[in-house]
Amino acid sequence: MKQAQIGLIGLAVMGENLVLNLESKGFSVAVYNRSTERVDNFLASRAKGKAIIGAHSLEELVSKVQSPRKIMLMIKAGDPIDQMIESLIPLLDKGDTIIDGGNSNWEDTERRVAYVESKGLLYIGTGVSGGEEGALLGPAIMPGGSKKAWPALKPMLQGISAHVDGIPCCDWVGSGGAGHFVKMVHNGIEYGDMQLICEVYDIQRRLLGLSNEEMHKIFAEWNEGELDSYLIEITKDILAYQEDDGTFLVDKILDAAGQKGTGKWTGINALHEGVPLTLIVESVFARSVSALKEQRVAASKVFDLEIKAPAFDKKQVITQLREALYVAKIISYAQGFDLIKTAGTTNKWDLDLGGIAQLWRGGCIIRSRFLGKITEAYHKNPDLPNLILDSYFAEILRKNHKSLRAIVALAAQSGIPTPSLNAALSWFDSYRTERLPANLLQAQRDYFGAHTYERTDKPRGEFFHTNWTGRGGSTASTIYSI
Repeated sequence: MKQAQIGLIGLAVMGENLVLNLESKGFSVAVYNRSTERVDNFLASRAKGKAIIGAHSLEELVSKVQSPRKIMLMIKAGDPIDQMIESLIPLLDKGDTIIDGGNSNWEDTERRVAYVESKGLLYIGTGVSGGEEGALLGPAIMPGGSKKAWPALKPMLQGISAHVDGIPCCDWVGSGGAGHFVKMVHNGIEYGDMQLICEVYDIQRRLLGLSNEEMHKIFAEWNEGELDSYLIEITKDILAYQEDDGTFLVDKILDAAGQKGTGKWTGINALHEGVPLTLIVESVFARSVSALKEQRVAASKVFDLEIKAPAFDKKQVITQLREALYVAKIISYAQGFDLIKTAGTTNKWDLDLGGIAQLWRGGCIIRSRFLGKITEAYHKNPDLPNLILDSYFAEILRKNHKSLRAIVALAAQSGIPTPSLNAALSWFDSYRTERLPANLLQAQRDYFGAHTYERTDKPRGEFFHTNWTGRGGSTASTIYSI
């Protein structure tokens, strides 16, 4: 019986396109879907005449894959993954590998790696980014889990990934849930990038009064410079897209954004790790506010305020918008890599931050020109405390921070919300400030809760408590920190 090199379960958009990508790179694939009609339809259409074998049951799928088997899951995250693992374990042999290519929570992956390995099998949790087109033509792939599985999977996963300058946008990330964690942060950065672009678009549209054609030209021009990226590229295309009657589709799309949870997970993990991921969290909340469409319509009538924008030079504002967007984008990535670095230390993943940036240079949604500079920064100094302290990025922030200030101020005076641009500026000013007002905060905490404080005239690590009222005594609360 003819056997395939890999089996894949789940023939939705991403699953189908990954199968076709694998086959186009010379790998034979056996496919199964819970609704077997989809298997038959796929074989009769897009997969017709290709080295793709259909299966109508899990048992049949497993029998049609070469040993040691590689079975990839492209199904809904959560319980369906756990159920599928339980169904597969009795059918597989020791040394076989299960691969989860969906957007699973990294903690679930961490648990599944340990569980599947306890059964004598191997488990890979891998982020796959690039959407429908990336899955077909070459995505960014972020594998983690059972490292013993990597040598056999490496030629296949690197073969189907995007390549930039001959380097595959796929490499080993780390043990346990590291691959899915990095993909989660990738998606959080994606949230930030998209929100920043939307805020710049909103200022161009509402304050500057630019037409879609004018904005299309601006984004097209920006995409030729330092802002060159997939998201800028598709924004220019969206702004130019017209329906058959000559009207612009973007103007007819309801301003209520959806989300699937990876941005929220990124924010939750940042809180757990104590990493100030302010820009990305604001981008998540911006989607939440947008979903309150009916409330916003009602509020717009209650607060029909007379807000007159200050005088401005349109050409100058467009230049400032470009520079502000670039600065905020750098800050977004700086926050994201700070979270990856911190979580890597917490979980002992031994992550290569420069290598991770290299994985994102092609195929994925956040691919952009300046990711190469991030790779250079971390390879030059793997212990870099924060990305903005690298000389290349520090110079950009020194040069262009005034534009970010000008745009945030102009938007505020004009009544235009810029939550993520504002968060970028606040984080930057906080990070570069030698003395913050947290001294007063610590005094407040000690006053009402005896939480103690450190002193500027004593070594770090010594904690003190003051009986502020004369009634509190000398007993202090336990010292702890996130």
